[in-house]
Amino acid sequence: MSFPRPLRLFAAASLLLVTLVAPGAFAQDGAPGWFQLKDEFQNRWTLTWDPAQPQTAQLAAKDPADGRLFRVMVLFPKKSSAYDTAMAQILSVFDDKKLNTVFHLAHFEGDDAKGDAAVAWARANRQDLIFSMGSRSTAYMLKWRETLDIPVVTVCSKDPVLLGQVADYDSGSDSNMAFTSLDVPIRSQLAYLKQLKNNLSQLAVLYAVNNRSAVATQVEPLVAAAEEQGIVIHRVAVQDQNRAAEELAREVPKMRDAMLASDPKGENSIFWITGSTSVFREINTINRHAGTIPVLSAIPNVVKAGSESAVLSIGVSFENNAQIAGIYGYRILTGQAKTGELPVGVISPPDIAINFMKAIEIDLKIPFSFFESAGFVYDHRGVLVRAKGQNLTP
Repeated sequence: MSFPRPLRLFAAASLLLVTLVAPGAFAQDGAPGWFQLKDEFQNRWTLTWDPAQPQTAQLAAKDPADGRLFRVMVLFPKKSSAYDTAMAQILSVFDDKKLNTVFHLAHFEGDDAKGDAAVAWARANRQDLIFSMGSRSTAYMLKWRETLDIPVVTVCSKDPVLLGQVADYDSGSDSNMAFTSLDVPIRSQLAYLKQLKNNLSQLAVLYAVNNRSAVATQVEPLVAAAEEQGIVIHRVAVQDQNRAAEELAREVPKMRDAMLASDPKGENSIFWITGSTSVFREINTINRHAGTIPVLSAIPNVVKAGSESAVLSIGVSFENNAQIAGIYGYRILTGQAKTGELPVGVISPPDIAINFMKAIEIDLKIPFSFFESAGFVYDHRGVLVRAKGQNLTP
């Protein structure tokens, strides 16, 4: 296989490559294992890739918009359904804005050397924008914030203020990076929890110890704020993500019994799932051992149809975070905003999702204000009756 000069150099070094194949050259059925194009976008976008370069792919519109062609790289650290969801939302924004765009997807596997290769390719191939997908990608891109001449927008990344990546939420980064946040301000989140449980006295926080961004932005700040208010914290920390189900099956019952020892009916206790994928994907295991103590999540996507769901979530959805990132990307590309002047993209008020089937199971009363503002609602049968704030017609 021969490549244009920049690509030939890239391949010769055995680095990441986004192959510029013609749309339709490879089928969706042969998509790379680390990314899945959502079904509803397959009639508008074509996913192509070269099996010889499985860590890269390209997305091109089947009916491109008129006007200048923009080239956008999206840097993925790993396979995640959350990233598939976020990518779909970005495509939706660019569809709505009728922006003529080709997306080059690069899976750098959290490896800095492969990240360096991706950035080198982006420079050589004159990419107009980079989306850093996930906190790991964003942490990697920080090394380029003073030297890279390509603007970067973060997606599905934890709170940059709490991580020390920017000074505050309003001033902008004064660099080539524009930040968004996948987190709700901790004191706001805690206020919602106390509205649900007026006499909240115990909070079991579930997280993975090696998810450093979640620990720094969702665990330690919450623990500190809760303890200031006299709430007893119980930590359920997964040590090995590959054995999360086993660890949770062992530790959740212990925390349940510890909370019930001082709160026999579980009326003033909550299990709180943070944004650690290895933890929230084990919602069934957590539910099975939580008893009647409500299981809540900081990730709205953990509330879903049926019984395999958290009862309530108070957080930021991947879709809404990606919506902000997509709009930031659009404004930067079209010259409507300067990257370093954009404030941190924060969702306020938070996204709320409710599963009334789970609430009925544990006799949990949901405040009416939660129901009013919820974007997603599942009824007493666990059936979706409201989506994206719109009631669904039976």
